[in-house]
Amino acid sequence: MVQSFCEWLATNGWAVQTEVEQVDVVAERQGVRLYAEAKGSTAAPGLDVNTAYGQLLARMPAQDDPTARYALVVRDEPRSVRAAVRVPARVLTLLRASIYAVAEDGSVREVQGRS
Repeated sequence: MVQSFCEWLATNGWAVQTEVEQVDVVAERQGVRLYAEAKGSTAAPGLDVNTAYGQLLARMPAQDDPTARYALVVRDEPRSVRAAVRVPARVLTLLRASIYAVAEDGSVREVQGRS
């Protein structure tokens, strides 16, 4: 799943690295840096997604970096996507965070948080 997400980013012009300072994916494009945490197949998607959100929050710098963006990457299956969108869209906007879902075939789509 991480590989598919990284390939998708690279196809969209991002320079991609994995496992950078305990972050699953770090990508850069046009002065923007994206930090992404990924949670793949799991028996407890709600718990794992909560952990991923906590990891993203813990990795945010103490001082605001307007060039930083954050992402949660989940499997494109109902339980994982449902768990990811429990965070309101307003909060995702405030955190400059996005949710991406990766399907079995490697395709990637951006998912909107709940209103």
